Amino acid sequence: MGIMKQAIPQRYAIPHRYATRPGLYFTEDGGADAVVRSETADQVWLCVYEPVDQPTAFFNDAIRIFEDSATPFINEIHAHPVCTRIIESMYVRETLFRMEGPNYGLWYVHLPKAWDGMRYAYRVDGAWDPKKGLRFNPYKLLLDPYGKGIDGSMQLDPAAFSYRCEIGPDHRVTGNAYGEMSTVDALGKVPLSVAIDDRDETKHDADPSHPHVPWSKTVLYELHVKGFTKNAPWLPEELRGTYAGLAHPITLAYLQGLGVTSIELLPIQAKQDELFLTERGRHNYWGYSTLGYFSPEPSYATQAARDKGARGVRDEVIDMVRALHEAGFEVIMDVVYNHSCEGGVEGPSVCWKGLDDVSYYRRQHDNAGKLEDTTGCGNTFDFTNTHVVTFAVDSLRYWAKRIGIDGFRFDLAASLARLDGDFTKHHPFLYALRSDLLLGNLKLIMEPWDLGPQGWRTGGFGMPFSEWNDRFRDTTRRFWLTDTQPGARCEIGMQEMATRLCGSADLFATEPGRGCVASVNYVSCHDGFTLTDLTRYNTKHNEANGENNRDGSNTNHSANFGVEGDTSDPVVTRDRERAAMNMLGTLMLSLGTPMMLAGDEFCNSQQGNNNAYSQDNAITWLDWDWLYQTGKTPQMRRLETVSRLISIRKSLDLYHHEEFFTRLTQLGLFKPSSRVQWYLPDGTTPMERDWFDTGVRSFTMRLLSQENDASDILIVVNGVNDDKQYRLPSDAEWQCEWSSGVVTGLRPARGLFPERMHRQDFNDANWTTAVHDDDPISRLVDMVQSKLAAESKLDRPRDEVAGTDAPGTPDGSDDPHVTTVPGNYGPAMIHDDNAILNISDALDDGDADGDDRPHAGAAAAAGSGTDAGIAAADLDLWTFPALTISVMRQIQ
Repeated sequence: MGIMKQAIPQRYAIPHRYATRPGLYFTEDGGADAVVRSETADQVWLCVYEPVDQPTAFFNDAIRIFEDSATPFINEIHAHPVCTRIIESMYVRETLFRMEGPNYGLWYVHLPKAWDGMRYAYRVDGAWDPKKGLRFNPYKLLLDPYGKGIDGSMQLDPAAFSYRCEIGPDHRVTGNAYGEMSTVDALGKVPLSVAIDDRDETKHDADPSHPHVPWSKTVLYELHVKGFTKNAPWLPEELRGTYAGLAHPITLAYLQGLGVTSIELLPIQAKQDELFLTERGRHNYWGYSTLGYFSPEPSYATQAARDKGARGVRDEVIDMVRALHEAGFEVIMDVVYNHSCEGGVEGPSVCWKGLDDVSYYRRQHDNAGKLEDTTGCGNTFDFTNTHVVTFAVDSLRYWAKRIGIDGFRFDLAASLARLDGDFTKHHPFLYALRSDLLLGNLKLIMEPWDLGPQGWRTGGFGMPFSEWNDRFRDTTRRFWLTDTQPGARCEIGMQEMATRLCGSADLFATEPGRGCVASVNYVSCHDGFTLTDLTRYNTKHNEANGENNRDGSNTNHSANFGVEGDTSDPVVTRDRERAAMNMLGTLMLSLGTPMMLAGDEFCNSQQGNNNAYSQDNAITWLDWDWLYQTGKTPQMRRLETVSRLISIRKSLDLYHHEEFFTRLTQLGLFKPSSRVQWYLPDGTTPMERDWFDTGVRSFTMRLLSQENDASDILIVVNGVNDDKQYRLPSDAEWQCEWSSGVVTGLRPARGLFPERMHRQDFNDANWTTAVHDDDPISRLVDMVQSKLAAESKLDRPRDEVAGTDAPGTPDGSDDPHVTTVPGNYGPAMIHDDNAILNISDALDDGDADGDDRPHAGAAAAAGSGTDAGIAAADLDLWTFPALTISVMRQIQ
């Protein structure tokens, strides 16, 4: 501007404390030190905002400037160390403190007065040369990158952009990002930072101890804070979709009943919608568009917490984490340090772009005005800059220390480990995480890919990081879904499946000491089809996203079993549910760390949308109506089955370890294992040709216990569409602990046939029928069921079911419209949307179905000489239902 700066009064200056971290720090004199980084700016101001109808804290030192002054606003703030102005249209007072710097890239000022809840922002002046990446604009308000609270949100307005632009009638931004600088003041159009006083050293003294679940016992559960409880009928309306709703006792009891150990939250750091979504009036529901790395997302807080301001929002987050800890759960937080919400050069300027664009973001080597983009979101943080690494580490430490987070999952982590564009496990950021005394002892999970060159890096991060295992995901889907379809060529055989079951040593045995728990196994996650949709849709159906179904992956390895979408066909429904249980069984019975997507345990569907990032509605909000029916719905039956499966995994000591059963030596050769044995169905050991024959889809995996008082287990995989006989190891007796075949009314048994399950063995009544009128929860059940009845969604009144013993109907008769199939604990009515499916032969009614086969259970009980003709020497012969996975435990 050509204006000589006047000296800053001593009371507003800070001695050169070069080691000081950026941020706002309250001081004992009632004020605060403010530090912000901008290595290439000419001048920085700290701006404080107060209501006009309250006395200002800075009256004696601030020079007032007026909107109608002949001197331009920018010139006046350069001329005065401290100045103030009143913006009558917004009823706000802005006081600007000119900062001292840069000292090693840092700018400083000391406020003589500061208070908890103080709203503030930064203005930055410097060169305007967009073609060289310089976009300083003092008319724009910038958030404090270290700000602990955020007030307000960005409006779609020219004021939010550093370049001159207009908003058309179609709500699209038009302008040249390399053109003229905007002179529209951003105040009132962008969010502000909020100060939170953190000096109380005793505030966490009463916190519960962290669960510290060992990796070997961890079961991850990925959920969205809002979507998980937005439709939860057990919550009062004001708690639905909130941090407090997730911390509610009934919510916690549900999670405990399921059996998972570690709750992985989709991003809860403050977010802002991407420009292209804002232009279309849509929102980023998932939250992978971060606005503040120290601030929690306010929209997930209750209205009561938001009314208290930024501290109220943060307190609700802290209380949620405390409640989860008290219930025994770890809290893992999904974080997005690869890019920010500002997007590409055409995007808004709300923080980093205006503070120091050339330092924060990666730029193209041959064009400094263009941002490098390995994230698909328009920008990529430059983790070759030490200060960007420091910024990320400081943020992570804050969430771990102040909020109590137990671990982090890093979105598109390959972008965080690129030096000069190339990925390396020796990146300084990864070393910073490893070596930090706090962070290095937390759970650190990497999403090991991005959109940059050679972006697929699964297994490449090394210790102590765990990684999402996409190879496990694809192998499991292909083996149980696409390879089982009529006419399909089998591409996944015994070798590939065995590798995944054993923890994917081919990917994760990359260095001595790195164990199988580094493999985070999953079949579905927030990004892609739900487990149920994997069995309902051959192709994605993302029309609701407004991108002509072009978004989302086209490679899903899904199968619709002959019908696209919902169906009332009982055979299709049976095959779909069996496939879903096969995938969940593979997930929970494999070595490594299993991760489930919330809702997969009760048949949640997104109607075929495999990229529901912008669907903040019923597509993504979990539906809990099934929980309060009087009969056991398919959702309840699957929940019980999954819960038992998780319990079995947690009860088996064979999974409570971290090493591979088959590991690589430093020579790169496989070392024989004493912990696992393999058998073909005839009881023989596979030959080399069997391992490489993708047509071999039936085998047994024996995990051998190393303890004298523990039992071996068998994982029996029948990957063909026929019941199959297996000779189990004869040195032990075996019993079936769990089988995916139960959803079809069959389970493994000795002899030539699987065991048929009997209808009379089960009770169809749901838990709601056992609730007495004097139970505290009775009022809730009545309220929910009354609502369901009014919407014609209730199966039948509770008083019609209470006290009955016969399954199917209240009087035990055979209702032609209501039939049942067995789940893990008993039969369940099979509903597909509003249809009730007739699967009459899923259960055995004394051969009423016309099947005259002898049943293996009866044959085994009779011993030799039965109709099955099983000789005493053949008692090791078992039959496993078609297309199933089962776990057998050694009888001691």
